[in-house]
Amino acid sequence: MRVLFVCTGNICRSPTAEGVFRHFATEAGLDVIADSAGTRGFHFGHRPDRRSVRAAAARGIDLGDQRARKVEKVDFDTFDLIVALDNGHLRRLERLQPANAPARLHLLLDFTHDRAGEDVPDPYYGGEDGFEHALDLIEAGVRGIIAEIKNRR
Repeated sequence: MRVLFVCTGNICRSPTAEGVFRHFATEAGLDVIADSAGTRGFHFGHRPDRRSVRAAAARGIDLGDQRARKVEKVDFDTFDLIVALDNGHLRRLERLQPANAPARLHLLLDFTHDRAGEDVPDPYYGGEDGFEHALDLIEAGVRGIIAEIKNRR
């Protein structure tokens, strides 16, 4: 299973989702590939935002040596599942996806029981609490993805 997480600049939400997914997948003994990208190339080559790194590290999650990149058309053929962090990202991905590309597109919180259709808010312009809240939502969505993968085995 190959999963790509997508937000706007690929420095807050999507790298956090990638790190959380890798962490939980390892705990579950799943053999998966994860990556993240942005719908925009604002921060190409940058590491995740230090506030995202700090919030994740406090929960034992390493965001590693990730570097921001922009979604490319080849991603729709490379990944099995492309997960948008908000509805705007999902709509953009739907417009970018080439015809007949096999990737399934989903909104992250659609993998939860009680938050389907909701966005993971962008914490970039907020305080530390915004990063904790985003991480809570990301963990919930990722747990749902992990459960779905385990059920398909």
